[in-house]
Amino acid sequence: MLHGIDVSNWQGSVDWAGHAQSGIAFAFAKATEGGDWTDTWFSRNWNGMRESWLVCGAYHFGRPKGDPVAQARHFLDTVRRAGGLRRGDLVALDLESNDGLRPELVARFARRWCETVERWTGLRPFIYTFPTFAQQGHCAGLGDHPLWLAAPDWRGDDPPAPGPWRDWTIHQYANRPLDRNVFHGTRQQLTKLGFDPR
Repeated sequence: MLHGIDVSNWQGSVDWAGHAQSGIAFAFAKATEGGDWTDTWFSRNWNGMRESWLVCGAYHFGRPKGDPVAQARHFLDTVRRAGGLRRGDLVALDLESNDGLRPELVARFARRWCETVERWTGLRPFIYTFPTFAQQGHCAGLGDHPLWLAAPDWRGDDPPAPGPWRDWTIHQYANRPLDRNVFHGTRQQLTKLGFDPR
């Protein structure tokens, strides 16, 4: 079992070396949101995670009213400017806002964003979402992507996965004072879900 955290600009400066010493093995940092917003702390977080030998993950907060291809390009350009992807790095789409759109349109946006990222990197993104959001149909057609389940209020070790998934891959089990995650597997198993430059 591996423990991880996820961060964004809300956390400010992160003590990556301290987290690594406390047993954190992987982390995700917010890189972008929508088509033009970049997290001002992302580059420092990306490099801090790498310097601390954590499994590195970057995520994009999706805005379904926008162009999914432009958002994917913005995300990948931001990651590239911060040092790019290396073997075993993870990427994720944070899918929790519908921007007032119907579920099928949100799901179409997400599928197109993921297809674009996968075409350019060969990497299948994680989907970060909440059970209710998925149950409402916003994640239709994404069941072949690893699920990063946001269920911090679940009491117990194994929350049920919402459709279209049968199981989750990462569980965000706490969000105070920091977002905390668990992966039921080894570092090698987690990095196999990551970037492979071959």
